[in-house]
Parts: sequence; structure tokens; C-alpha cells
Amino acid sequence: MSTAIAQRTKPRVENSSPHATVLADHAPSKAFRRRATLLVIAAAFYSFTASYMHFDPLMLFTEFDHVVELADDMTPPNMALIWETPALFASMYATISMAFLGSLLGGVLALATSFFAAANVMPNAAVRHAMRLSMVFQRVTPTIIVLLVLQSIFGVGPFSGMVSIAIGTFGMFGKLFADAVEQVENGPLEAVTCVGASRSQMVRYAILPSVMPSFVANMFYAFDVNMRTAIGLGMFGGGGLGYELYKAGRTLNYQDQLALILVIVVAIALIERLSDKLRHRLIHNEDI
Repeated sequence: MSTAIAQRTKPRVENSSPHATVLADHAPSKAFRRRATLLVIAAAFYSFTASYMHFDPLMLFTEFDHVVELADDMTPPNMALIWETPALFASMYATISMAFLGSLLGGVLALATSFFAAANVMPNAAVRHAMRLSMVFQRVTPTIIVLLVLQSIFGVGPFSGMVSIAIGTFGMFGKLFADAVEQVENGPLEAVTCVGASRSQMVRYAILPSVMPSFVANMFYAFDVNMRTAIGLGMFGGGGLGYELYKAGRTLNYQDQLALILVIVVAIALIERLSDKLRHRLIHNEDI
């Protein structure tokens, strides 16, 4: 019996051969195997979707005939369109107005409703979940679908585009602002609450000063993004530069279309530069 106990308590000596050690040293790591698995899955999914859509990936490298023909038709761009068409400036102003008003209206609506979706401001869970659900619904709904619905109500024009941009901005930034309100430090909230402030006073004096710089900076970013959105919506009846671009393509005026594309690129680049500069100055507490 003592011999059996001694055998059980005797430490085990692992039999490891030099060949097993060499194989273990040169075996692929777990991270490598995971990346290889993901790459194989992605390649299989790409092959399946290309086969399902009857898409030949080699066409990206072999079929350039139509591209060359279109480039010949579009060059040189008709830059005289800029000073010979006064309506072009009105279209540009309409596009900028759609983006600016839609960003402002949607941003203010997102900020106002974010307090109802924040746990540290709204104690009613049902109201919070309802507001979060409405934000999610607006965020997952494509802006072009909203535009097509609004056109049946307000008709074709920049107003429908502006409202659809506002709705999209509300869905995009509502959750962001709600999360920012929830992440406010507890120190100012407790200090204001201890002196007997109401919930509205807590929002006014403790939360708004903390989230307002983020709100304004995100509005500059929203205006930058919505400029591109406004041009895309204009091609579907929203008006502005997008509609002028659509008309040039429909009438086969490809040189005018290239000129409009260049105007759009320059306008968006300038607005993006201005937006980045103002947002940078605001984040670093500099005067605008």
C-alpha cells in the first residue's frame, strides 16, 4: 500500500523529445492562425458574392475601353460654364444652405433629445429606451429613402433635401450626444444638486457647459459630411449642384459635367478646410 501511495505522489517526468520541441517552436502562432482563417473566410465570401452577381474581378484590370471613351468625351472641361451660367451660383448656394440648415436643425434636435436618452438626466427607463430606439431607427434609415418619402409630402426641391439631412443628422448624432451627457463627471452634478438645484438647473449649469464644446465641434463635422450628402440628394430631386450635375449627365453634356465635378471638389475642399480649422480652434479653447 505504501508503495502505491509513493507511486501516486511521485512527480511525473514529461517525456519530451527534441523533435517535438523544434516543431513547437516553428508552429504558427494563434494570432497567425486567426488571421489566416479570417482571410480564407473573406476570400470565400468574395468569391461567392462575385459568382452570385456574375461579376468578373478581372474586369477591373482589363476593361478600359469605355473609360477611355468617356474620358475623351469629358475633356477638356467646359470651365466657361462657371461665369456663363448665373444659375450655377444659385445652385451652389442652395446646396450650402441645405447642408447648413439641415446640420443645424438636426444637431439642435439631437442635443435636445439627448437629455431624454441619458441615464443621469432621465430616470424613467421607458422614456430613455424610447428615445434611443427612435435614434437607432433614424440612423439605420438611408437618407435617400427619407428624401423620397418627403418628396411625396413637400414636393421636389431643396426643402425636402434639407429636412431629410436634418433627420439623418438627428439619427447620426443623437446617440453620440446622449453618450456624451452620460459621461459628464459626477463632481459638478453633485455640487449643483447639493445646493438644491432642480433637474433643469442641473442640466443648465452642470451638463451644458461640459458638452457644448463637443456639440459645436461635431456640428462643424456634420456640416462637412452633409455637404457631400446634399450633392447626392440633389441628383434625386433635392436641387442644388447635384441636380445640375444630373441634368448635365442626362443631356450628355459631359464637358459641363466634368466642370461641375471640379467645382464641387473645390467647394467641398474649401469647406472641409474651414470646418477643420474652426473645429481645431474650438477644441483647443481658442477664440473663433
